[in-house]
Amino acid sequence: MTGATGTGADVLAASAGSLRERFEAAFMPNYGVPPVVPVRGEGCHLWDADGRRYLDLIAGIAVSSLGHAHPALVEAVSRQVATLAHTSNLFVNEPEVLLAERLLGLLKAPGRVFLANSGTEANECALKLAISYGRNTGRKYFVAAENSFHGRTLGALSLTGKASIRDQFGPFPADVRFVPYGDADALKQAVTPDCAAVFLEPTQGEAGVVPPPDGYFTAVREICDATGALLVLDEIQSAIGRTGHWFAHQHDGVVPDVLTLAKGLGGGMPVGACVGFGNAGTMFAKGDHGSTFGGNPVAAAAARAVLDTIERDGLLEHVRTVGKLLADGIAAIDHPLVSGVRGRGLWLAVVLTADRAADVQAAAQRAGFLVNAVQPDAVRIAPPLVITAEQVETFLAAFPAILAEVTP
Repeated sequence: MTGATGTGADVLAASAGSLRERFEAAFMPNYGVPPVVPVRGEGCHLWDADGRRYLDLIAGIAVSSLGHAHPALVEAVSRQVATLAHTSNLFVNEPEVLLAERLLGLLKAPGRVFLANSGTEANECALKLAISYGRNTGRKYFVAAENSFHGRTLGALSLTGKASIRDQFGPFPADVRFVPYGDADALKQAVTPDCAAVFLEPTQGEAGVVPPPDGYFTAVREICDATGALLVLDEIQSAIGRTGHWFAHQHDGVVPDVLTLAKGLGGGMPVGACVGFGNAGTMFAKGDHGSTFGGNPVAAAAARAVLDTIERDGLLEHVRTVGKLLADGIAAIDHPLVSGVRGRGLWLAVVLTADRAADVQAAAQRAGFLVNAVQPDAVRIAPPLVITAEQVETFLAAFPAILAEVTP
């Protein structure tokens, strides 16, 4: 096949090698050339363009909550796209209203919702809320955590504490001061009555799935309450059942002022949400913010199908049970390259004793398992929430040989 305008059938008939070559020729080089070319998925498995099957233990970076081609998601999206695919924010559509109401019901706190298309857009909305709050109250700066990740647009990148992706794009539009994650004393020193908002992840995802110390978020909430700063929690990766609760902040029993969501909410469809609680939910005036595609009825229908399925199928308890099986199994592996496992639910990192995560990822791929080298010394595992105990056991049985391949 030649040319760049082949049909879907043409694409599926192409080999993985030829598709990677065409990808490299057609796309900007910011992703490099990914090694796997998936063309079909079912449940927790993916098949590549050469017909090889993989157990998907990364789920599109914690996105595919229900796995691949889940009947509930297929039915919801198919029905909605055949009825009404798009309206814009000039009109109200029922699916977006139902989704917003459903989220507020799960959060069990009075608030208002803004729907977007991605996590970084949800965080842009949160930042604009915090800027509005700061201007109204005379507050001038923000606080975020070192090694945090909140997105790649300039506003969200202002809040991101990863120098490797941040420094080359400054200066930034917001004054953000960074403190070590999990250090309540450092946070207390940084947050004064001049601070408009504190932006944190309930567990740091791109830093290597790093949970907070016990009691940290209780202290964070107290610090924000004492100074009047807004508490903004970025749950782009941690919410929608990923840690065994609907929202990761529920582990700590705190309620933020602003919450951001995306990834697993749509189960594979692009959707994000920013939720403002109390006064933070009514801070915008008409015209202060918007999105052409935010609240798209197809994405909203997909998100509702995800939420309904998680509840109907008891997936929160399932995540806790199978996640413990996975974490305990990794912890029991006696290998010099493995120092431990961290995380919650089905959002874990295998912590290594050396910077060999990329090698482990490659060896796992060769063995038919997709994992992610999230940090040089940490391998992220975030499978679909529907993964079975048997599938987890398959990976655990294969993992020692994967490690042995990396360290012969």
